[in-house]
Amino acid sequence: MKLDDILKERIVILDGAMGTMIQKHNLQEEDYRGERFKDFHTSLKGNNDLLVLTQPEIIKNIHREYLAADADLIETNTFNANIISMIDYDMVHLVDELNREAVRLAREACDEYSTPDKPRFVVGSLGPTNKTASISPQVNDPSYRDVDFDTLANVYFLQAKTMLECGVDALLVETIFDTLNAKAAFFGIQDAIEATGINVPLMASGTITDKSGRTLSGQTTEAFLISLEHIDLLSVGLNCALGATDLIPYLEVLAEKAPFYVSAYPNAGLPNAFGGYDETAEVMRDHIRPFLEKKLVNIIGGCCGTTPEHIQLMADLAKEYEPRKISAQCQA
Repeated sequence: MKLDDILKERIVILDGAMGTMIQKHNLQEEDYRGERFKDFHTSLKGNNDLLVLTQPEIIKNIHREYLAADADLIETNTFNANIISMIDYDMVHLVDELNREAVRLAREACDEYSTPDKPRFVVGSLGPTNKTASISPQVNDPSYRDVDFDTLANVYFLQAKTMLECGVDALLVETIFDTLNAKAAFFGIQDAIEATGINVPLMASGTITDKSGRTLSGQTTEAFLISLEHIDLLSVGLNCALGATDLIPYLEVLAEKAPFYVSAYPNAGLPNAFGGYDETAEVMRDHIRPFLEKKLVNIIGGCCGTTPEHIQLMADLAKEYEPRKISAQCQA
């Protein structure tokens, strides 16, 4: 059963936060290092992507918890498993291995839970990197860029190529704060598809940085959509930054205008003074209900602060509603 066929019939459930679940384990420096990297020359605490090598059972069990909570789509633990992000840990040489192991763990977990009536899908997560192609990081030189389009495209090409070779069911470019970065990402992904001969559905998810309703690079939701409409996407959506209630007006724009399925996986509210998230599963479920009542979405899940409890209640709620239909006007 193909993902596209399922999306025509019902609302599909994406998993919740990986980082939130990792934090619950209270891992220390030695846990991140494991035996293999016990003498590594830089600090590794916080390198969550490395855990696919040093704590693989923790990562696989997190996938299992979300699968048990009725998630259809499981994201690989690869948000920062790219050349640019791994420079911070001096682990660029591990990028290919990180992606291979992350896909393997997600695939094994999904295979354990998949049935003919309810297949589970591995979604390769490609984060935005920590650089922006549209904005200068130097306040005194607005023309300066510390990354260019071709460099970004190659970074994504390498990550996507490995994921495709290892058997992901879809690729998700997520938490897009700079659409030029995303354009480079999909350019690199298309090259990877051509290089491998493996084609999978592509998904995009942007992030609105504050209540101005714009991405970090200054685009409105409609402008963000228009910038990506030339790509043959399975879905476009929004994640992170805001809680569910604040996302509604922007999801309404996507629901009205997108010629693709629409996804939403918000944070569990806004962060508190300590950077944590206080919105319970029950509260978040109630905040997401308008997404479904207004038929704004086809895919729902959770970002920062969400847990399997959040996802389970979303999955239960989604069974009560029909998914958004792509209008003929949007497809024209």
